[in-house]
Amino acid sequence: MELNENADIDTSQVEDRRGSGGGGGGLGGLPIGGGGLVGVIITLVVAVVGGYFGINQLGGGSETGDNTNITQTCEQDNATQQLECRNVLYINSIQAYWNKATPQYFNKQYEPATTVIFSQRVNTACGAADSGVGPFYCPGDNKVYIDLTFYDVLSQQLGAPGEFAQPYVLAHEYGHHIQDITGQEAKMRQAQQGASDSQQNALSVKLELQADCYAGVWSKAATETTDKKGQKLFTSLTQQDIQEGIQTAGQIGDDVLQKRSGNPVNPEEFTHGTAAQRQQNFQKGYDSGNPESCDTSF
Repeated sequence: MELNENADIDTSQVEDRRGSGGGGGGLGGLPIGGGGLVGVIITLVVAVVGGYFGINQLGGGSETGDNTNITQTCEQDNATQQLECRNVLYINSIQAYWNKATPQYFNKQYEPATTVIFSQRVNTACGAADSGVGPFYCPGDNKVYIDLTFYDVLSQQLGAPGEFAQPYVLAHEYGHHIQDITGQEAKMRQAQQGASDSQQNALSVKLELQADCYAGVWSKAATETTDKKGQKLFTSLTQQDIQEGIQTAGQIGDDVLQKRSGNPVNPEEFTHGTAAQRQQNFQKGYDSGNPESCDTSF
């Protein structure tokens, strides 16, 4: 995977809240699923490439970031060698794709979503959160949230060291944003009303697998995405990169996480899908390159 060193890095699509003091203490009520998964690592991955949290009553989300440092960093000659700048380019590419694909496939205007980069803890419209919940999308403010140190956990402790794991994580979260725009998430929440816990979890799995499929769809088109001047954002994307995305999906399946926690595998507690399901849905999106292949019914 190679990024275009000459591409414009649009840092206006991110909000850098690192060093802002974070706000909020601990999880502060941010609702995370997980059905009995225990341990710090498992808590982290309950949300990884799958975090989508409903609005609660905590409010929040009032703090703002100062992008001065990240903008200056990403204006340097070696910007694509910097972790935060590479992630901004991933975000630029994902949003460039959906800006065209959303009206084309869903007949709806794409609404840009800011990614908030934070450190340790953050306030959101879904409540206060800390790094322990992993990356997530909050529909209350239409923002993706990520502490970049999560990638260290993903690589060193969860067996997903490939670089393409990073854009896969972000593409999945933006898949949730597409579900919000198209009303698919609302339909799922409506279907959950009055359902049993296991039925609600099964519907959640459908939502998560669709987001995995959307991540695969973007991956297929990544090398065709451009900045505002028409310069390509990716110069290459190999089959090895795609395999790294598939490997990542396999490491964060519910069955794998339950085994890692030392608990018996219980399908009724699945909220994101098995390793095989997540891999298959990412692959399906990549093979088709068409968001319509990710269709599901709620």
